[in-house]
Amino acid sequence: MAITRTATARYDGTGKEGKGELTTQSGVLKDQRYGFHTRFEDAPGTNPEELIAAAHAGCFTMALSFALAKQGVTDARLETTARVTLVPEGEGFTVTRSDLELTADVPDLDDDKLRTLAEDAKKNCPVSKLLKAEMDLTVRTGAEAAA
Repeated sequence: MAITRTATARYDGTGKEGKGELTTQSGVLKDQRYGFHTRFEDAPGTNPEELIAAAHAGCFTMALSFALAKQGVTDARLETTARVTLVPEGEGFTVTRSDLELTADVPDLDDDKLRTLAEDAKKNCPVSKLLKAEMDLTVRTGAEAAA
């Protein structure tokens, strides 16, 4: 069963002076502002790299939660931050990295097993497979997570 999700980008004007809006199929983003100033400066609005980071963090975390469920785990709290890096390349830019940082509280699973499951989720979640960027995973558990 194939699932297709959509988003629409509109950009009025060109280059730095242009202004764009993003809308997602679900409506969670509706005419959300984006453009040069939201991407390369700190203007209010969103940008493609931020959305990629959200997608990667969400996909990885959900993949890990399903892996935990397969292990019989029912009590878990997972929080993942994804850091997507955009660097100049030639006349344009490229995303070179998407690093994941997981903070996990999984009382009924030893840390080594959690790390193994997390590495597998990093490798196999659909967004990780889509990205051609380098990826690192940091896992903090137990006392590390509380610090």
